Amino acid sequence: MHKYKKESKKMKKKVLAVFLVSAAVLTAAGCSGGSQASSEPVEIQSVDDLADLKIGVQIGTTGDSQATDAVKDDSQVNRFNKGADAIVALKNGKVDCVVIDSLPAEKFVEANDDLKIVDGIFDKEEYAICMKKGNTALRDAFNSALAELKEEGTLEEIQNNYIGDEIGEHPYESPADVDRSNGVLTMATNAEFEPWEYKEGDEVVGIDADIAQAICDKLGYELKIEDMAFEAILTSVDTGKADFGAAGMTVTPEREESVDFTDTYAEATQVVIVKK
Repeated sequence: MHKYKKESKKMKKKVLAVFLVSAAVLTAAGCSGGSQASSEPVEIQSVDDLADLKIGVQIGTTGDSQATDAVKDDSQVNRFNKGADAIVALKNGKVDCVVIDSLPAEKFVEANDDLKIVDGIFDKEEYAICMKKGNTALRDAFNSALAELKEEGTLEEIQNNYIGDEIGEHPYESPADVDRSNGVLTMATNAEFEPWEYKEGDEVVGIDADIAQAICDKLGYELKIEDMAFEAILTSVDTGKADFGAAGMTVTPEREESVDFTDTYAEATQVVIVKK
């Protein structure tokens, strides 16, 4: 009887200790991580309105850097491997908004009628293809191919096949007589960025995939596409694991320190997605 009481008291002390440790952990967690996401939809009219918010972004993107510049503390920026994961966090109340490129934003909002886009917050930016710094021969060849594709109207047709009122009406098809004797070019991309690049089954498709294919057709190469995390693209190009990177990539001074860029082939802008 006495032995049972002693063991019971010991058990109660253990339970109490576990409870106190758990409470301390929860308290510490509640006090860290910066501001909390608002329980109500937020109103955003300018970059200044982002300062106190929790923002979801895809890691390593221009949206990541824009959000980082906008907030008071880096802990307010929640970084995800995929834009879709940031959208889930927004819908679940983990973040107040998501900063992402305009075209992927349109796709997310089309699929989620409880979300809306706030535009006019950020300046326009230019997309280009990146390649290893100093590889001027490949860069010049790509620029020549891009110029031809633009003059022929192929670039416009490729974009119109994914954007606007003519979706699906202008699928790019390689010419039947293409000579691919120059070998293989490997493209690094992140297939989480519809309509620029995304997956249909196991195949990477989208605007950038079609443009890359059209360039390889012009230059006599076979195209190989490697899907990877966005933040790994520059490293893959710099180390030679990929010949070039195309992923709705904005030309920035920081990126130009590690890679070279072709002439720009499209314009875009960052937008903010919020709950209605």
